[in-house]
Amino acid sequence: MSITLIIIIITAMVSIAGFQQSSIIEKGLFIPYDIQHNQSYWRFISHGFIHADWQHLIFNMLTLYFFGRTAESAFLYLYGSEWVYPAFYLGALAMSSLPSYAKHKNNRYYRALGASGAVASVLFFTILLDPWQMLMIQFIIPIPAILFAVGYIAYSSYYSKNQSGDGIGHEAHLWGAVFGLVFPLASKPQIFPYFIDQLLHPRFF
Repeated sequence: MSITLIIIIITAMVSIAGFQQSSIIEKGLFIPYDIQHNQSYWRFISHGFIHADWQHLIFNMLTLYFFGRTAESAFLYLYGSEWVYPAFYLGALAMSSLPSYAKHKNNRYYRALGASGAVASVLFFTILLDPWQMLMIQFIIPIPAILFAVGYIAYSSYYSKNQSGDGIGHEAHLWGAVFGLVFPLASKPQIFPYFIDQLLHPRFF
């Protein structure tokens, strides 16, 4: 069984249990104030295994399913170890949350949950490998991955600075995407010339 599928199964099981028992959600929420004042550091990771509702869970896990398998294979090829990929995923959960932690660590009321930051990291890693692959917005509208990436970062950056009150963790989305680019480029610099070469040879299908 692939690591991606294991992550999906665990996340689905914990999230569904949380739908039925609110105490599970409460224990797993990303709460910067609680981390700061009660050292509940597990919240940097645990929030990625709980979701607000079925739509939230299904969208994140479908995205992870479609792109995680490619990312998993690429990590194994690049790093020669099957453990780098899950470490990357868990690291993405934490790293995508750090800016929100810094901003809200003294805010008693800030809450966040969901795997979106880590899923964005996985997605953007695959965009590094194949910038002209076609993505489907809402699984319907096709768009080249590199154009999606530019729009995604611009959109998330704008709304992370201008809070819209829509309940979406734009900041985690933004920094998850950034981590998905920075980590592989910093640890395997040879990816950059490969990405440029792919970028200079566009294809549409």
